[in-house]
Amino acid sequence: MKVNDITYKIRGAIFKVYNTLGPGLLESVYEAALCYQLRQDGLAVATQVKIDVEYQGFILPIDYRIDLLVEDTVIIELKSVEELKPVHHKQLLTYLRLAHKPVGLLVNFNTADMEHSIHRKINGNI
Repeated sequence: MKVNDITYKIRGAIFKVYNTLGPGLLESVYEAALCYQLRQDGLAVATQVKIDVEYQGFILPIDYRIDLLVEDTVIIELKSVEELKPVHHKQLLTYLRLAHKPVGLLVNFNTADMEHSIHRKINGNI
C-alpha cells in the first residue's frame, strides 16, 4: 500500500474517532480508540514504539516512544492540547528522522475543527 493510501485511511479513522468521542479527552483515550479503529480498517498498528536515540555512535539509555506507527511507515503523534505549538511540529520531524520513517501526522483532538488539526509532515532526510 502506498503512503498516500495509508494516510488517507488514517485520516478517515481520525474523523471516525473524533466524531464519536468529541474533543477534550486525554491523549491516551484517543490513542486507544484510534488504534482500535485503524485495526478495524485493516491497517497494521504498533503503539508506544520505542525508538533509539543515537549520539556520537552511542545508543542513549533512554526509553523514547512514538505514539502510533501504522504499516511500519507512518508515525502518528497525538495531542489533546488547547493549541499546538511549534515544538510539537518539531517533535514529529525529529521522530521521523530518528525512526527513519517517511511521513508523520500530528493530530490535536482538543479542537472544534478537526479538518485543520491534522498536520502532515515529511521526512526530508529520506
